[in-house]
Amino acid sequence: IELPDEMTDIQNELNLAREQALGNIRLLRETEQRKNDLIMYLAHDLKTPLASVIGYLNLLNDESEIPAPLREKYLSIALSKSERLEYLINEFFEISRFNLSNITLQYSKINLTLLLDQLIYEFKPILKEKNLTCCLNAENNIMLNCDADKIQRVFDNLLRNAVIYSFSDSEIEITVTVSNNNIIIKFTNHGNTIPGDKINRIFEQFYRLDTSRSTSGGAGLGLAIAKQIVELHNGIINAKSYDELIIFTVTLPLS
Repeated sequence: IELPDEMTDIQNELNLAREQALGNIRLLRETEQRKNDLIMYLAHDLKTPLASVIGYLNLLNDESEIPAPLREKYLSIALSKSERLEYLINEFFEISRFNLSNITLQYSKINLTLLLDQLIYEFKPILKEKNLTCCLNAENNIMLNCDADKIQRVFDNLLRNAVIYSFSDSEIEITVTVSNNNIIIKFTNHGNTIPGDKINRIFEQFYRLDTSRSTSGGAGLGLAIAKQIVELHNGIINAKSYDELIIFTVTLPLS
């Protein structure tokens, strides 16, 4: 917008308003695209386990004389795929919730050592599937001031990620150290080395290491969620990989 010289102030205000309006339009378009991406990934990732559940339940419904061992196998698969569906649905709800800008953290003092001990115990059935062991190297009763529910979500995502990308018959190690008023938590597992170009993108929403999008992984949201939670706590999360090691490090302030 160009006006006579004596109206320069009005011209500048109008041009500023125009730029702000164009910026708002771009923001709305980006928001709409993110929403469409979320729907697309949701539909893609839910389709396979849902089809399996329906297929095996139809087999059980149509065949009245299925041998007991085969019936048990079909039920087990249907249950496993149903749990997979639940996990994916929860994952999408979480990324939507953590994208909100007005999240309020509910701080409390927790025993970090006990929290991680409990997490490992809860993962025992999942670890057993690949014959993995998980050890915790931490002093007793390390206390941390944080939002317990959200921090637990971080560690759940990191341990789940370690399980997915670990070699069978290997060990996952969780190490906790206190240094310079910070708590440093490291998750280390043995798996294929992640190339540098991929490790740099690993915390992006919807980014997945397994480009084939096999059902073993998530929708590429877990690590993005973890990063957002850690940063809400004024912490840092990073990843590195070399010599068939994958290491995620979370640094959180003690208070």
